Order: sequence, then structure tokens, then C-alpha cells
Amino acid sequence: MNTDFMEALTTLEKEKGIGKEIIIEAIEAALISGYKRNFNQAQNVRVDINRKNGSIRVFARKQVVEEVFDSRLEISEDAAKAMNPQYEVDDIVEIEVTPKDFGRIAAQTAKQVVTQRVREAERGIIYADFIDREEDIMTGIVQRQDSRFIYVDLGKVEALLPLSEQMPNETYKHNDRIKAYITKVEKTTKGPQILISRTHPGLLKRLFELEVPEIFDGTVELKSVAREAGDRSKVAVHAENPEVDPVGSCVGPKGQRVQTIVNELKGEKIDIVQWSEDPVEYVANALSPAKVVQVKVNEEEKMTQVIVPDYQLSLAIGKRGQNARLAAKLTGWKIDIKSQSEAESLGLYDPNQANDDEYETDVDEFSNQESQDELE
Repeated sequence: MNTDFMEALTTLEKEKGIGKEIIIEAIEAALISGYKRNFNQAQNVRVDINRKNGSIRVFARKQVVEEVFDSRLEISEDAAKAMNPQYEVDDIVEIEVTPKDFGRIAAQTAKQVVTQRVREAERGIIYADFIDREEDIMTGIVQRQDSRFIYVDLGKVEALLPLSEQMPNETYKHNDRIKAYITKVEKTTKGPQILISRTHPGLLKRLFELEVPEIFDGTVELKSVAREAGDRSKVAVHAENPEVDPVGSCVGPKGQRVQTIVNELKGEKIDIVQWSEDPVEYVANALSPAKVVQVKVNEEEKMTQVIVPDYQLSLAIGKRGQNARLAAKLTGWKIDIKSQSEAESLGLYDPNQANDDEYETDVDEFSNQESQDELE
């Protein structure tokens, strides 16, 4: 090694952010192993690399003893004092043992160490970049797939989209551009591993943040998301400012904002409902587009009993119970739905004592029409 090599390390430090001293220390450690392996030496040695000109020297380290039993590790007191009168028993003496052809081994070792360190540094940089992107979305390009994963190029790294995180109504082709939610970033021996998802509720939340400026700036808060990926989702939104319509903000002019998200999710239907701290109102809204006659709350069991008009029962429950199931996920309350006639027969509802006003649920027209179409 020479001054050019040391200058190259300085350049590497600036470009890759790898400390020059760290690389030199790693080379010195590697050269110790290389010296012992190539020259069949078992003694303790130290390798010193000159930080200015790159010259390399190998020193055998021997302990000063009164009687020598292993000349590879020990030196007599008399021999040590002949080198320097100040040496005493138990001191360490360093004797240069640099082989003549050690430069070739040093060059090969240095190349391997630098390559390894650069690779490790690049992996570290990628990991640092992506660990901050956990629970965020990125756009990637589909590269290939096997029985377990779809491999998506995110620019600096290839992310893994597991089979369980793929939407059932989607097919992925080479060079398709998709948005995905980063669920996990892990360090592995082969570099950072990025796991992504197309089914995670967080994907829907981030898409709303991208498409709805009021959510991004905090004017409208997305309180909860319930999702059955590829089929239907419900989101609850709220605005502290009473003059702001949170549902309308998310729907957008002529439904453009929510339609953009629906298109990205390949037709997944989305109900946007008004959040409320009152569980009666919140559950009624969550069951939209069905109209609700009455909601009774059991605080201890975190359960609600909902009564709907007979003609709204199928709509409230939804296909295969989906509407009720999503509403329960969205609100965190168990929901027991009964038709008005059934509730009357069981003595659970008295129309004479009920409020004449039915709950007017706040849901976007887009989702309401879609739900009606499903049942018809």
C-alpha cells in the first residue's frame, strides 16, 4: 500500500461516510489473521499501518521473562535488556518481523476489507433511510414473483410483498407501478429487508393523507379505519372546527378525492362516516348507509344493541355480515342488530316511546349508492 491508497481511503470517507480510521483498524486486524495463516506463525503480533505513506510493519509481541519456555511468545530478560536497558520482567517487547513478500498479502487483504466495509456502509445507509419510512407508503415497480413474495423495486432496495399482504382482486405484472405500505424494516446478514403490504389499513390512511389536504394539515382527523382489503373499507373522520365538513372534505368535489383512492385500490368500496365521541351516534353513523332507529349502549360489556327498520336490515348487516363487521371494527363496539318488528316482538322497542327522528347518518353519497347497488 502507498500514499495513493491512503488518499483513496480519504475520498471514500467523504463519499460513503465510512471513517478512514475504522477501515485502517479493520485492515490491521485482517492482516494479523493473514500473517498467522500464510506464515504459520502462532505468536502474538501487531500490524501497524503508517497513516501518511501507507507503509506496513509487523511486530511480534513477546513478554519479558526470567526463563523462556516458548520463544514465540517470550523473551529472556537479558535479551530484552540488550535491546533496551529499561525493560523489566513482565514488560512487552515488540520486534519487527515483517515478511519480504507481505505487501502482496496486504494488498489483497486491504481490497477485501474495503469492499466489505463499503458494502456494510451502503446497507447501513439504506437501513437508516428506510427505518424512518416504516408505516409510510412508497411507490415501487414490480420486478418478479415466486410462490411466497412479489419483489418490488423501491429504488435503493428490493422490497418483499408477501402473499398474505396481496389484495385478492389484484394481479401483478412485471413493471407495474404500485403504492405499498411499509410494515417492517429489518437488519439481516444480507442487508436490510423491507416488508410491504397492500392490505394493511395503514395504506388506506396514508392514501387519504396524500389525497385530502385537510387531513395532511390536521384540519380533518382520520380517527379510525376498518378494512377488508379488496372489497370494502370504512373510515371515520372528525373536524374540531364545526364549520369544516370532514366527510365532504374526504369525498372531494364530485367524489374525485375518494374516487382516486378507490382506483388505486382497484375498486375497493369506501364508506366515509362522521366520528363522534358519543357511542350512540358513532355506531349509528358507522352502520351507514343503513338508517338506524335506536341504539342502546352497554358500557360494561362494550356492546350496543341497534334497531333498524325492517327494510333496512339487510343493508345494515351487509353481504355476509360485512357492513356490521366493519362497523364493529371501526368503532370498537360489539354490535347486535335487530329489525324493528323483531325488537317489538321481544319487547326491546316501543315505537310509541321512540323518538320520531331517525338517525341521519353522515356518509358520502358515493358509498351510499354503491351499497344500495350491491343489495339490488
